[in-house]
Amino acid sequence: MHPIKALTAIPLLTLAACDPAKGGDAAPPRATDTAPTPSQVTLIAVPIDASIAPLKLELERAIPKTLWTINKREKACVPPQRVKLFGRKVKVTPAIPCTIVGRVTRGALRLRGEGNEIVVDVPLNATVAARDVGGVLKGETATGSALAHARIRVDMASDWRLRGKARITYGWTNPPGIDFLGKRITFTDEADAKLKPVIAGVEREANREIGKINLKSQAADIWRQAFTSLELNEENPPVWMRVTPQRILYGGYRLDGTRLRLNLGIEGITETFVSGRPDDPMPTPLPKLVHEAPRPHLDVRVPVIADYAQLQPVVDRALAKRSLRPFVLPKLGAMDVTFGPSTIYGAPGGRIAIGADVEARLQARTGEPTRGRIWMTAIPANGPGSAQVRFTDLTINGDTDGVGGDLLVLLGRSEGFAPLIADALTQNFTRDLDELEGKIRRAVDRRREGAFVIRTRVDDFETGEIKAYGNGLYLPVRLTGAASVDYRPTR
Repeated sequence: MHPIKALTAIPLLTLAACDPAKGGDAAPPRATDTAPTPSQVTLIAVPIDASIAPLKLELERAIPKTLWTINKREKACVPPQRVKLFGRKVKVTPAIPCTIVGRVTRGALRLRGEGNEIVVDVPLNATVAARDVGGVLKGETATGSALAHARIRVDMASDWRLRGKARITYGWTNPPGIDFLGKRITFTDEADAKLKPVIAGVEREANREIGKINLKSQAADIWRQAFTSLELNEENPPVWMRVTPQRILYGGYRLDGTRLRLNLGIEGITETFVSGRPDDPMPTPLPKLVHEAPRPHLDVRVPVIADYAQLQPVVDRALAKRSLRPFVLPKLGAMDVTFGPSTIYGAPGGRIAIGADVEARLQARTGEPTRGRIWMTAIPANGPGSAQVRFTDLTINGDTDGVGGDLLVLLGRSEGFAPLIADALTQNFTRDLDELEGKIRRAVDRRREGAFVIRTRVDDFETGEIKAYGNGLYLPVRLTGAASVDYRPTR
């Protein structure tokens, strides 16, 4: 397997202990620390939809179809007519009495959204008749129509209760009236007087019904289920993000048809695991609502851990290739060297330790070869935002069974050995990170997890500083963007 497949497979294996020759007192100690599980604060948009259709039904029930009726005797339906004669106004016809009868009914209510207001349209139809007008006109019927608008603004308190504030306006599109003796008799004053208490009743009903919309139970259900782990990538590598909500923010609402969409966001701690699904965090009770506009942002740290076992074949192949020609040591001459299997693990101080079994013989000497192990430690490093890894601060040590105990140390410190190991370990993770980025982008684009439909947009994908730990080489990768979650429980 190619060593950098660790970025896509990332098996966290445990290396078996391997004693160096002759007790191995030169072997560097093993690091016991592990790469951290990264955590970050993320705010995920979680809009809640509330249907306002029940509001229409309740208002239909609460507001009677016949709003008012009238049956009233008026002394002067037509005021006295006067003409100017010799500089004075003279009454030529008396005031004409009549009986006014009629009623105002409403049509079917219509609900709509307009900006941040719920608008209830109330069609009004008036039928008004003047009976027995001065004993001359037996009956004349006038019809009129008006359209009332109940405009309701909604607010939500920190205890999750909705509060509505309604105001009613209306205007006559066709004022009720009749023509008599060349005059237009209108009945808008009478209608207006009757409509005022009706309008006040509509306002009260609207406010009361808004308060009945229960969002707390829905919010509590979402809050409880938000303590979960979301799969960012299924395999190669498996990546999970665990969400632990901390606050829930409210930034107003908008209307979409008969649905009231609340702008909510869950702010929480996100932890990322390159492993199987982690345990879900323990839910806490629904907190009070915080009135603060949520600005959704996704900030995920993906821990890319390259197992040391994946690096061993790289070193072994490089050493085997190099052993095909002798090493030349200053003042000692050519040396034939055979390398055994290498050992690689994390050492304290963020270093990586590499041990290689060696059998070496100077070409100018006879006798048994010198056997032992060369140890090298180095610090992995990369530039800001770069996937090009290099190894610096190399140190060499060794332990042999030959009388020339320093021979392998000289070999290790020769110009041809340490750079060879460093070059073999230098990895360009760019290709693997590109593959990982593509997988995560595809995986989190849109997916369902239980009752949630998750939409994620990744805007940036950057690498951090590589570091050696006891369980592997750790290269932090950061994904930033935005995320939203629609709550769509299956029924």
